[in-house]
Amino acid sequence: MISVPLDVPAVMKNEYINNYQQITKDSGRLMLFAGDQKVEHLNADFYGKDISEQDNDPVHLFNIAYRANIGVFAAQLGLIARYGGDFAHIPYLVKLNSKTNLVKASQKDPISGHWYPISKIVEFKKNSGLNILGVGYTVYLGSESESEMLMEAAAMIYEAHLYGLLSVIWCYPRGKAVTDEKDPDLIAGAAGVAACLNADFVKVNAPKVNGASDPQALKQAVMAAGRTKVVCAGGSSSDPEKFLKTLHDQIHVGGTAGNATGRNIHQKPQHEAVKFCNAIYAITVENKSVKEALKIYQG
Repeated sequence: MISVPLDVPAVMKNEYINNYQQITKDSGRLMLFAGDQKVEHLNADFYGKDISEQDNDPVHLFNIAYRANIGVFAAQLGLIARYGGDFAHIPYLVKLNSKTNLVKASQKDPISGHWYPISKIVEFKKNSGLNILGVGYTVYLGSESESEMLMEAAAMIYEAHLYGLLSVIWCYPRGKAVTDEKDPDLIAGAAGVAACLNADFVKVNAPKVNGASDPQALKQAVMAAGRTKVVCAGGSSSDPEKFLKTLHDQIHVGGTAGNATGRNIHQKPQHEAVKFCNAIYAITVENKSVKEALKIYQG
């Protein structure tokens, strides 16, 4: 049963439920294909050693999202507007804020303001006819500018719900005050903040214990998030079998409700990226085992 928050107007309740069912494929779990890194990481994630040459062209992201099994494809409105006409059937999530990594946290605490208000997203959805299911926003907790981002995120979620759109908060502890971005207590705190913002999903980095990822540590974050569902960031590219095993443990040991994966998918050639996307989807949405998912990827 889908829990509809009370800031969704009665006339938009069915729209919200329909968008939730689409984004989770009726599974309650989210498989988010992340394509927002062209701003966040500039071209380092899209060109170089061990990265498919196809990845340097933005259309690669859309080709994958169109051909693979996903819950939703997240990207900035500009990319969606430029390519969406050729890929109208992709389920989209518009990332509302982004910043580059040129200014390091050691130089200045991070801040990432929104590029568009919700009204522009709703207008774009109406004019384009694209299947836009939700919006996303990044908050850097621990930054001296966290209050500004929290206010924007709160307003964004409230307004998104008025139109039946879902919200995903990227919530990362980051700034000079943060000594360990992947501390389990901090990750749980970030998940709890997202709950207070009334986010539908919160994307966090997997916590680490003694320098190693520990799915058990995710239980604290999942409990802190309550009815806001926790998904883990995919991180930098890793061995496919290891990635799938980690994902399975995050869901079945840690209790998370999915993943938000970018580099581990789009840095591969299209045919391989689609198969890996389908393998991730199989674990996340279809509740398949690691062995079954590997067969999909290797097949």
